[in-house]
Amino acid sequence: MASDSSPLIHLAAIGRLELLRDFHQDITIPPAVWREVVEQGIGRPGAAEVEAARRAGWLHVVAPTNQSLVHLLQRYLDDGEAEAIALAVEQGADLVLLDEADARQLAEVFGLAKTGVIGILMRAKREAKIASLRAELDRLRAHTGFWIDDLLYRQVLSTVGETTTHDD
Repeated sequence: MASDSSPLIHLAAIGRLELLRDFHQDITIPPAVWREVVEQGIGRPGAAEVEAARRAGWLHVVAPTNQSLVHLLQRYLDDGEAEAIALAVEQGADLVLLDEADARQLAEVFGLAKTGVIGILMRAKREAKIASLRAELDRLRAHTGFWIDDLLYRQVLSTVGETTTHDD
């Protein structure tokens, strides 16, 4: 599985980066994601956690070799998203982690299965690795600035069997 920066940063910020290891054992990120999260993100959520995951051997930094594809994707996406999709295409990845709508749409063009922070947390709830999806989503919103549409918020809670109120 390949990943962009956003899922790593946001999951780390709420203390849930280990869910990626639990679900996928090996995560591959391109150099642009490493630079954004670890090198440029020193002192911010995700930096230390991603570096520790690499040292532990379950996160790997791999450069995509198809630079033509990377350059094409960079016309529409940031460097991390472009490299993550190119890497996923090259590796025939079973899944790519992306949160941004434009990146997710382009991943579909290449036939890539995709998920993001919300999908990971929904799976964690279904597999009883977290007690409350609402609590995790609320932490994401409050502590990381993660944006989630109110309708989507209610839909995902309903999907995993958590009740919603009209006050959401």
